Amino acid sequence: MGEVRSFRSGSQGEPSSSSGMPRRLAAIIVGDIASYSRLMQLDEEGTHNRVKRIERDLIAPSIAEHHGKLVKTTGDGFIAIFDSPVEAVRCSIVIQQNLLGRNALLPKHSRIEYRIGVNLGDVIVEADDVYGDGVNIASRIEGIAVPGQVYISGAIYEQIKHKVVCGYEALGERKVKNITDPVSVYRVLPDADAVGRTRRRRENILIFLLGLTLLVIASGVLWYLLAQPRSGGSEQAAAPAVSPAASPKPSPAPSEAANQTASPPQPLPSAAPSPAAVPSPAAAPTQAAAPVRQPEMVAIRSGSFAMGSNDDPSERPVHQVTIKAFAIGKYPVTVKEWNECAAARACAFQATGKDDAPVTNVSWTDAQQYAAWLARVTGKPYRLPSEAEWEYAARGGTQTKYWWGDRLMPGMAACKDCGDIGAEQPARVGSFKPNPFGLHDMGGGVEQWVEDCWHKNYQGAPTDGSAWGEGICASHVLRSGSWKNDALYVRPANRNSYDTNVRYPTHGFRVALSP
Repeated sequence: MGEVRSFRSGSQGEPSSSSGMPRRLAAIIVGDIASYSRLMQLDEEGTHNRVKRIERDLIAPSIAEHHGKLVKTTGDGFIAIFDSPVEAVRCSIVIQQNLLGRNALLPKHSRIEYRIGVNLGDVIVEADDVYGDGVNIASRIEGIAVPGQVYISGAIYEQIKHKVVCGYEALGERKVKNITDPVSVYRVLPDADAVGRTRRRRENILIFLLGLTLLVIASGVLWYLLAQPRSGGSEQAAAPAVSPAASPKPSPAPSEAANQTASPPQPLPSAAPSPAAVPSPAAAPTQAAAPVRQPEMVAIRSGSFAMGSNDDPSERPVHQVTIKAFAIGKYPVTVKEWNECAAARACAFQATGKDDAPVTNVSWTDAQQYAAWLARVTGKPYRLPSEAEWEYAARGGTQTKYWWGDRLMPGMAACKDCGDIGAEQPARVGSFKPNPFGLHDMGGGVEQWVEDCWHKNYQGAPTDGSAWGEGICASHVLRSGSWKNDALYVRPANRNSYDTNVRYPTHGFRVALSP
């Protein structure tokens, strides 16, 4: 689910407490469908109908039965508020348990699974929406949840720990975007886990019976062969008719990458061909391997600029930075470019989507895997850009709020309130005008990883354009905002962070090159 609007005082278009809008303390549920874009790509109409049925037959009734209010649905998710944290968590468990039953007979690739995050916070309530940090925290907790599970904040946990009969697993403190203090997160361990264990036990019994059947068949074949009279002559007759051939081990299917913890970097392929890659004399001569598709790069000249802004505390203080010449991708890395790395077994998963769309659901660790693989196979020093390099390139020599000026203009970027483009997935790269440096999608589209560790502001930041490697390196910096974010995130100065090894559906990246 896209980031819900943060409450920032003084921001244009944001609700303020002086407007007379009602505030209340509420338990907020944010739910989002895992791998929604992939499901829509497989069966758009069928997925849409199934989601609407789930909303009508399960989600809305469950919220009403637990005395909550369904604030809105968002195509691939929903937001609800409750007076009682206990009822909010019970409702979340009921939804997940019912979905578990609905999915039991479906193949894994076609299951509709929700991630659910629950938080307690002070919010601003409108007729058809709800705003505030309390909602943003719930949204971020949902974003790190495992599909099919319920994650809650520490504030919720303190209210329900002796009232809801279930288990809890502490996941520690998490840094949440645009929230000063880290948030304690817990995983709820309801009766749904027992259902899962029962299903796994049933599957294990079936596997055992299948193995037993195969063993009986194999024993019968062996008995038949041994019972045959031996021919008295040649050794050739005594040899088995067919020599057993070692069947190659099947390669694992690509892992599904929806808001999961990223795999550690995989070993890069050796430059020397493996024995299996050498053709036999009888085989036809193989063609030379196709060259690796390299991202189109734009050379950026050296220069200085004022980095940061006074729009948000994380963007202060504004400071002068000198940038050395470098090159940066003209576009974010695309699905096609990423999948070449996946095909080489150097990247952790096979991306879905159109070839010319930016790759999404990428963790910082995933992005590093791609850059390392590209550097290896091309011999060029590909890497992630530093945060300073990214902002310098995004500004394109300007110092205005957006690279095109101080006012939001429709048709200049892909974001939630940037104009006509609204989709469940980002537009293809290059769909919008380039900035003065000739770079596309340096605001909106996909959030983009940079090299730097997260720091809550620029106190002590490097002034030479290098990456800031010291700090909270459990999180790294994201730039650009996405198609699901507000226009506030499209500004070149905007900066956010996310967990280093966790994937999120709006996260992508572009690469840079040292001279």
